[in-house]
Amino acid sequence: MQAAEIIHQAVISGRSSLTEAESKAILKTYCVPVVEETVASTAEEAVQRAAAMGYPLVLKGLGARLTHKTERGLVWLNLKNSNELISAANYIKEAAGQDLEGFLLQPMLAGKREFVAGLFYDKQFGPTIMFGLGGIFTEAIGDVVFRLAPLSENEAEKMINEITANKLLDNFRGEKAPDKAALIKTLLGLSRISSEIPEIREIDINPLLVSADGRVTAVDALIITGRPAENAVTSIPVEPKLIGKLFYPKSIAFIGASAEFGKWGHLLFTNVVAGKFGGDIFLVNAKGGKIAGRKVYQTVTDIPEPVDLAVISVPAAIVQDILPQLAQKSIRNVLLITSGFAEVGADGKSLENKLIEDARRRGIMILGPNTMGICNPHISLYCTGTHVRPEPGGTVLVAQSGNLGTQLLAFAEKEGIGIRAFCGSGNEAMITIEDYLEGFAVDEITKTVVLYIESIKEGRRFFTSAKRVGKQKPVIALKGGRTQAGEHAAASHTGAMASNVKVFDAACRQAGVVLVEHPMDLLDLSAAFSSLPLPQGKRIGLMTLGGGWGVVASDLCTDYGLTVPQLSDELIARISKLLPPFWSHANPVDVVAEMKTEIHMAIIEELLQWQECDAVIHMGIVGRRIMIKQLLESAVAVDKSYDRKFLEATLGALEAFEQQLIERTARLMEKYKKPVVGVYLLHDDRARTVTEVSNCLFKGITFTSPERAVKSLAKMYAYSKWLSESAEK
Repeated sequence: MQAAEIIHQAVISGRSSLTEAESKAILKTYCVPVVEETVASTAEEAVQRAAAMGYPLVLKGLGARLTHKTERGLVWLNLKNSNELISAANYIKEAAGQDLEGFLLQPMLAGKREFVAGLFYDKQFGPTIMFGLGGIFTEAIGDVVFRLAPLSENEAEKMINEITANKLLDNFRGEKAPDKAALIKTLLGLSRISSEIPEIREIDINPLLVSADGRVTAVDALIITGRPAENAVTSIPVEPKLIGKLFYPKSIAFIGASAEFGKWGHLLFTNVVAGKFGGDIFLVNAKGGKIAGRKVYQTVTDIPEPVDLAVISVPAAIVQDILPQLAQKSIRNVLLITSGFAEVGADGKSLENKLIEDARRRGIMILGPNTMGICNPHISLYCTGTHVRPEPGGTVLVAQSGNLGTQLLAFAEKEGIGIRAFCGSGNEAMITIEDYLEGFAVDEITKTVVLYIESIKEGRRFFTSAKRVGKQKPVIALKGGRTQAGEHAAASHTGAMASNVKVFDAACRQAGVVLVEHPMDLLDLSAAFSSLPLPQGKRIGLMTLGGGWGVVASDLCTDYGLTVPQLSDELIARISKLLPPFWSHANPVDVVAEMKTEIHMAIIEELLQWQECDAVIHMGIVGRRIMIKQLLESAVAVDKSYDRKFLEATLGALEAFEQQLIERTARLMEKYKKPVVGVYLLHDDRARTVTEVSNCLFKGITFTSPERAVKSLAKMYAYSKWLSESAEK
């Protein structure tokens, strides 16, 4: 019987669960290696069929409503003769009652390893494939991985290799490795089903039993059917070029402008003015008068000049009343700061929906509501509640938390990380994360896209957009709401529940999104991606001023999936000409407190031109200035014979040496196309992550800890590997 006929018979009989036999019949047609089995209507027929099949065997109760057979005692194993078979059949008949439709007989298979595979429909991302450790451990351990369908063969293989218990995929306790080709075919079969039979909503194959010879067999399976989900439209895509125009206003009207310090109507326009925005600025408040010496218009329609962007901070209840004025004034872009919409509950959501419906009808695009603002350093536009002003650059930052976003902006300002644009996306009532992704994908200035995400509205669109953008420029994301407590906070914050975190993570990995665990990782990686060449491999050359950091960095490389290869004899011989005889003669290269910059540069170049090295980390070379400064200050304080000018000259020379090292390192990266990352010995308020190098494609990157350096290179390598694999498809 074909799959369509099996499902049709289930539908007309009013059931959503297929029997185990029906489920396996469908799976077999999709290359899933199901166990050879037979169905019997009665105990007597079961005995007859068992004689042909041979003992030992397994007897199961068969029925569409028997979905948890083991718990009900409806699975009997290792039956050795007809007497045991009849006894088991009688028990099953009594235990199953009216739910029993027959008996299922299978040969008794043995194996120490069990896996699980399945298909389900995630509410955000749609058809999703699952693979993991099976049997009784599936729920207890949760060692499972996910991918969105459709799957490629490469993705299927990666899924299998990603489980934590991947040692079970090799020869194990005298048994051969599982037939990986059969496992891959199983996952690809599930993927095909998701596209070819939309009536199937869920498949559970547990266990996929691995016998001693490595043969893989699906010995139990369940298929659930249902009506295909309708793709509800939750947002209307915004044309990418319109996103860019939003960040390039030539004139701004602040509706709700205030003279009172601390109010949003004061924070925003003072930031824009103080930030030296070059366009026209208009203040609007029903009271009129003047604020900060500027004329205040009572309505936006009173403004005689054209207005590109309206920044609104009036109470939520009166925002919709302003829309006719905006339309009359031909204002198409709105930055809606005001809160009190979907994030406060059902009433706020209803108010938000009415506002957006009206705005869309009038041709008005709204960013927000409940947003912290935007900035575009390239035109000196800083329209955020927090008065931070990072320098222009290539990193876009979109945050669903305005406070977190502006904290990251402040960090970027301090560390010298250039910002292309910032947006606190707020409730995303009209412009969503997916819209921003597509908007910045077509922007030539954008080099890196950084996202803080609490929820997404359309998972599939996010996945396809992120994958398309990721092939052009890295997308770095931090997911908020990863725990149960975090999910609750995210829902109350943005008015939308976070989707299943494991599926979200899987979708991101599949799309090439670089996932991070902590907020500061976002900007560490944005600094690294925007300043360094991508590593083409995972082999790291380490150079350290002292031995301890080399040990720590080596351990960190192992933790993050990088390798620290042994130095070749030829390389050891060349480095030995530069260092005292007691140097480490190994990778990490311990320069035994050698302080000469020329020697450091020579060793870095030796590592870069070494064929077994893909990236270099140097530790303790930059930041010596601070240590020497402390030593000199103590000497001058104790011994008056020291001249302070000597201190200043020495520090000046050290600072020049460090700057020279950073500049020369950047030029070596141009020459060898391999990244070099530094770690400060000590750091002070003047220390920055990014150091600009004039007339150079790359920049100097120096972190405050080995972990930040190693983690950044590991994430860059993972992205580089994804790019390479994507290009091969």
